[in-house]
Amino acid sequence: MQLTKAEEQVMQYLWDLEEGIVQQVRDCFKDPKPSRTTVSTILRILETKGFIGHKGVGRVYTYFPLIRKEDYSKHQLFGMLKNYFNNSFASMASFFAKESDMNLQEMEALLEEAKKEFNHLEK
Repeated sequence: MQLTKAEEQVMQYLWDLEEGIVQQVRDCFKDPKPSRTTVSTILRILETKGFIGHKGVGRVYTYFPLIRKEDYSKHQLFGMLKNYFNNSFASMASFFAKESDMNLQEMEALLEEAKKEFNHLEK
């Protein structure tokens, strides 16, 4: 499921906080901060979409992620790979290398780091 930019921003803050009340999430924003009502509405939408849950203590709700950041990131990345790069990792890597003005040495270093990460995950 796709999140709006505002929903994704709130999710980023909740992932960082691990859990929080409306005011704690609101405090994460730079000035000018959105209203408390706006943050509360976005949290309710995220809960309806199944991204977060809450536990109540009295009249205060503490919200927490139900979706791991890594799982959402992976879903977004593979969606981008499919929708914009025809499922070609090489095309995507080439695009980002060109856009970030990487030279050959930087690209090779990045690939080496990716290989190490991949080998670590296989073990």
